[in-house]
Amino acid sequence: MAAPLIIPSNIFTDMLAHCRADYPNEACGILAGRNGEVSKIYKMTNIENSPVSYMLDSREQFKVIKDMRDNNLSMLAIFHSHPSSAAYPSAKDVSLAFYEDAVYIIVSLMEKEPVVKGFSIKEGNIEEIEIEIVY
Repeated sequence: MAAPLIIPSNIFTDMLAHCRADYPNEACGILAGRNGEVSKIYKMTNIENSPVSYMLDSREQFKVIKDMRDNNLSMLAIFHSHPSSAAYPSAKDVSLAFYEDAVYIIVSLMEKEPVVKGFSIKEGNIEEIEIEIVY
C-alpha cells in the first residue's frame, strides 16, 4: 500500500473552502510539497465552469508549475470537487489522470459534511490512498 498523503489542517480547510465556494460547479486545484507532505495549495480556476467536469486553466497551471520549481516543491496532488456525486473517480477523471505520481483528491459535497478521498490512478487502475490530516 502506498504511503499516506499528509496535509496540514489549515491547507485541508482551505481546500474545502475553495470547493464550497465554487459550488454548484466543480472546483479544482493543486497541492504541492515534498516527501508526501503538502506545504502549499494552489486554488485554480475551472475553465469548464461545470457541475460535472473540470479543466485546469493552462496559463494558471504554467504559473503554478514555475512557482513549484522556483520553490523546490513537487506536485503531490490534484484536487477537485464532486458537487453531487460520491468521492470516487468518474470515467472522465480516470481518462484525464495524466500524472501517475500525483494523488487525485476528490471532495464530495453531496452530503452535509464533505467526504474527501485520495486515489492513485495508473493506467486506468484506481487505488485509494490514505489522507492524513496533521494539526
